[in-house]
Amino acid sequence: MKKSGANEGQPASELISKRITELGDWRGETLKRMRKLIREADPDVVEEWKWMGTPVWSHDGVICTGESYKNVVKLTFAKGGSLKDPARLFNSSLGGNVRRAIDIHEGEEVDESAFKALVREAVALNSSGKSKPSKTAKS
Repeated sequence: MKKSGANEGQPASELISKRITELGDWRGETLKRMRKLIREADPDVVEEWKWMGTPVWSHDGVICTGESYKNVVKLTFAKGGSLKDPARLFNSSLGGNVRRAIDIHEGEEVDESAFKALVREAVALNSSGKSKPSKTAKS
């Protein structure tokens, strides 16, 4: 795995690990689990630390961000509107044409194989250079 987006001399991967530890509750555990799935889906993923402290996973462009809020961990896929989502993982930011997000609340589980497939599809889309939503990707 490549590392990018260092802040204060620390690699992005260390800053993401620090964020997970600082959360210290279900949100940290959820972010840790989703990070592991992203890495399994794409061993060449680049971890970045952007936008005033947001974990970002990229491969030929942004795959998704991992934000943590009081009641939700949000994984926002930069080109989610162009991805097929047969498992209907996207449950947030559905109104726009480009981004789509997965909101995970305390106690919720995400279908691991469907999530990894979504990550791999996002990588393939980034690598292809295409960005227009497909007709089959729309909800």
